[in-house]
Amino acid sequence: MAKAPPVARSLPQRLAPWALMVLAVVWGSTLFSTKRLISVIPVPDFLFVRFAISTLLLVAVFHRSLKMSRQLWLRGSLLGVIWSVGQLLQTAGIGLTSASIAGFVTGLYVVITPVLGLILYKLRVHPWVWVAVALSTVGLATLTIRPVEGGFGVGSGEILVALSAIAYAFHIVFLGRWSKPSDVASLTVAQGLSMTVVFFFFALPDGITLPSTGVNWAWMIYLAVMGGAVSIVVQTWAQGHMEASVAAVIMCSEPLWATFFAMLFGGERPNWLFAVGAAAILISMYLVIKPPGVKRPSVPD
Repeated sequence: MAKAPPVARSLPQRLAPWALMVLAVVWGSTLFSTKRLISVIPVPDFLFVRFAISTLLLVAVFHRSLKMSRQLWLRGSLLGVIWSVGQLLQTAGIGLTSASIAGFVTGLYVVITPVLGLILYKLRVHPWVWVAVALSTVGLATLTIRPVEGGFGVGSGEILVALSAIAYAFHIVFLGRWSKPSDVASLTVAQGLSMTVVFFFFALPDGITLPSTGVNWAWMIYLAVMGGAVSIVVQTWAQGHMEASVAAVIMCSEPLWATFFAMLFGGERPNWLFAVGAAAILISMYLVIKPPGVKRPSVPD
């Protein structure tokens, strides 16, 4: 019996994984600017100012999309709240554990995402994607985990970061389920508005601290535009054309790019752990972007 030809994918479906990979590179490039700003601005204030700017930009560009159905408002608002909760849990957890352990535990959304998709929507995952998930997990471990005094223990910090990984996984699964090409602008605006409201309430009690120098304002605007407005639009559009589990594999490459930029601009030197982690993550991305001989159903455009 002749083999059935692979299902043809549309141009957006072919471009979506590459768009998410560029997005992961952008996220990795924001590490230095984020560290700089949160050293002088409280984290809730930093998040509020960043997403207030990005939301104003989104509303200015997509103001016509403010007129949307109640269902889109609810879905976009819920997505924004889930993502905001993930950010706040991750930030609180990082303060109670090592950054290396937090980076690894957060990245475990790559494992949680396909499991949630299976439980919530009975979304079957191709075996090659499970291989990619396993490779991504190995890559995350080698890139992020470093020996710490007392070894690895599960405390309140690790629990908070694990809860943030679950929140990010829910966001990826729901966004993949709800995002349609025709609704990208509306979902993007609704997410941005709800994120801004959540961060405002957390920043308000102690007053809102703003950047105090022109350089810090420039970094804040960069993060708001590239790590905020553009990121929300790209992720919402891309996930409307691909499986949530595939999106998670690509997005969890962020630590790889963060390490790369740290070596490029921060003076860090590559070692065998970086080589192993980079190879594992790059192979995992190849498996989900160019799966060998996989007949994967098209995601409807």
